[in-house]
Amino acid sequence: MKIMTILSMLFGIKLLIVSAAIQASPSAENIVRQGNGKGAVACLSCHGDQGQGNASAGYPYLAGQPADYLVKQLQDFASKRRKNIIMQPFASALSIDEIRAVADFYAKLPLPKTASSKNNKPSLAKGERLATQGKWSAGVPACFQCHGDQGQGIPPNFPAISGQHESYLKAQLESWHKGERSNDPVGLMQAVVDKLDGEEITAVSRYLAAQSPRKAK
Repeated sequence: MKIMTILSMLFGIKLLIVSAAIQASPSAENIVRQGNGKGAVACLSCHGDQGQGNASAGYPYLAGQPADYLVKQLQDFASKRRKNIIMQPFASALSIDEIRAVADFYAKLPLPKTASSKNNKPSLAKGERLATQGKWSAGVPACFQCHGDQGQGIPPNFPAISGQHESYLKAQLESWHKGERSNDPVGLMQAVVDKLDGEEITAVSRYLAAQSPRKAK
């Protein structure tokens, strides 16, 4: 009887441990919709209820982005390698398990609809050349050489850029140009953007925003 009692107690303790682990595991949907109660607010407050972002506010779409890329960016925000006064405190409040859960959640969402872009044909043509061919006279490779042949992204370092909001793309390119962002591999983006002028930055941002969003294979 004593052995059976001890076995029952051990089994009960095991159940409690498993139950506690399940309850403690991060719920990505709760974090996205409500925050984690530890300093990270609801992701949807900036990035939309379907991860579609907010073009007018300059917040990027996250839906369908490669999970490994999202993990890296959240970790970079948390470590302050990527500077952003809004994202740094939120990312710092997430555990590594929560970061992975949120990244996987967004990666599995359906892609948003094509972002709106002003129809400026000369600007779009210039942007298309930069995105698909580059500007080799200045040592600038095509965007699609690193970000995938259709701008779908190549994780963990290169996000999907096709269909991303023009306001966000332009802001990031300008940040690299000013040296305010530097969390890219071997300083590649900063070296590229340094060779683009303001008109070219606008043109390529506008062209990419006018494309259909693509998912990494």
